[in-house]
Amino acid sequence: MGDGNTKGPYRWLRSIGPGLVTACVVIGPGSILTSSKVGATHGFAMTWVVVASVIFMMVYMSLGAKLGVVTGESAGDLVARTAGRPVAALIGIGVFFIAATFQFGNNLGVDSAVKAYFDWNGTMLVFNAIAIAFLFLFQDLYKALERLMSGFVGLMLVAFAFNLAFALANRTPPDAALIPKSSGEIDLSLLGLVGTTFVVPAAYYQSYLVRFKGWGVKDLKNGLTDARVGSALMALITLMIMANAATVFYGKVSGDQLASVGDVAAQLESAFGPKGRALFCIGLFSAAYSSFLVNSMIGGFMMADGLGLGSKPTDLWPRLLTVAVLLTGMGVAMYVTKSGQPPVGAIVFAQATTVIAAPLMAGALWWLTSRKDLMGEYANGVLTNVLAGAGFLLLLVIAAWVAVVKVVPGMSTLFA
Repeated sequence: MGDGNTKGPYRWLRSIGPGLVTACVVIGPGSILTSSKVGATHGFAMTWVVVASVIFMMVYMSLGAKLGVVTGESAGDLVARTAGRPVAALIGIGVFFIAATFQFGNNLGVDSAVKAYFDWNGTMLVFNAIAIAFLFLFQDLYKALERLMSGFVGLMLVAFAFNLAFALANRTPPDAALIPKSSGEIDLSLLGLVGTTFVVPAAYYQSYLVRFKGWGVKDLKNGLTDARVGSALMALITLMIMANAATVFYGKVSGDQLASVGDVAAQLESAFGPKGRALFCIGLFSAAYSSFLVNSMIGGFMMADGLGLGSKPTDLWPRLLTVAVLLTGMGVAMYVTKSGQPPVGAIVFAQATTVIAAPLMAGALWWLTSRKDLMGEYANGVLTNVLAGAGFLLLLVIAAWVAVVKVVPGMSTLFA
């Protein structure tokens, strides 16, 4: 049911939810690490990259929300009906593999946060078991998910805000770190920052979340407000993490010294003692486990939808394929922790998949929301199309760069 009759401040609170869930999947261990690396290397100079990336993310989240509330259909069914089931299947399978690869990073993030205080080897098994139980125990899965993610967003905001306040109280940011500018250079951490902020699968999944909440056409304003609030939270949390790194690390610790989120925690402890590490680890756990849950659902639900196996929280196949993402990510993470070696083959395969799937998803979302036969009076306007087109071009440029610089050399090494 929509929330159009709810009065007062509660009405505004009821107009957000899906955007909070999306914010949780975007703010994960990968975005924390890249934000910290960029802050350590460039200070505040690259805050404009976060702002630009979040603007594009907001545009595509708004497209996803609009598609879901106006059509009332799943994105997979719409793509299958307009472009054919093979295209829908390609998108779903691509997202499944991307999610599975991100999932091993989420496992490592949760493991790092717990092992900062407890020498316990069962972290991944226990938290994956909790996630699987979560999928099957709740009658209203979306409502439970939204409440849990709201709590995690609150924890992240508090933890990273206190972390930054603690840093500013003890350190003064170097003058050279304070002025946002463009260095004219592109490095891997900057591209990583764009890639972990402008996350197309999460924006695409917004079209599912608004339907799970029960929103229809009359709730379109709520859907767009929600997308903007979610995007603003992403920007705020990412900028706090970057500002913390710029204040503490700039000129003292290089980005290359931060190879993992565990390294970030260790550097904070060396600078400020246990309090700095504790605050960071609370935020890290909240980010990792919230992303842990939602990322796996994105992969499972979108693959099931692409294959025509259902897309609702009450359907069996979306939940089973979500479990498959969870178990795949856990297996790869366990391999990494035991061997000490990164899963090079899996990473190269995921990069190759992203090169194809991310622009394909963005193009599909842009195309569907531009069609008057589907959207009627709510089809994209000129400004929306200009911004969506700019975001799509950015994705194509990044995909081309990844293909040339990462995928081709990686495959050459694997098959040498």
